[in-house]
Amino acid sequence: MGQVIFGQPDNGIIQMSYVVQDIHAAMRAWSASVGVGPWFLLEHFTGVDPVYRGQPSQADVAIAMGFAGHMNIELIQPNNDAPSVYKEHIDRHGYGFHHFGIASRHFEKDLAEYQARGLDLVFIAGVPSGGKVAYMDTTATMPGYVELIEIGDGFDDVFGRFHRESQNWDGRDPVRSFI
Repeated sequence: MGQVIFGQPDNGIIQMSYVVQDIHAAMRAWSASVGVGPWFLLEHFTGVDPVYRGQPSQADVAIAMGFAGHMNIELIQPNNDAPSVYKEHIDRHGYGFHHFGIASRHFEKDLAEYQARGLDLVFIAGVPSGGKVAYMDTTATMPGYVELIEIGDGFDDVFGRFHRESQNWDGRDPVRSFI
């Protein structure tokens, strides 16, 4: 088993994600309370060919990513009321923990294995790093979903940059561009 560029194991948890009502307030709170930062903000994300529960998705979210050591922390704020894996969770449980992100070097194989275990594919889309993400419904036995995150060159470039900039972060320039 290998590791992703920032030290977490392949096929292991690389990300903890939270849905938030106000992404700017959440970034400030995470930085002030537990030192996560800097944050890399993407104000609008819909994904490439997004599909939510079998239907094309019109959901738009803001995403912020930062690091706590080797763990990626993701904050997600819905920008509209379109049906989505984020709105679904907020409607059922409110804001807070949403999903575990799992590194996947064999995305299609891993996705098929989750589905073979009887887990529903809730959301799938292409992402800015060139890979794909897929959310599996593990909420019957876990506190949130599992997101498979396809690992590849684009992933290494984006997440590697975020991780490098978090090392020895001095609190300056707390919100930066995602891209």
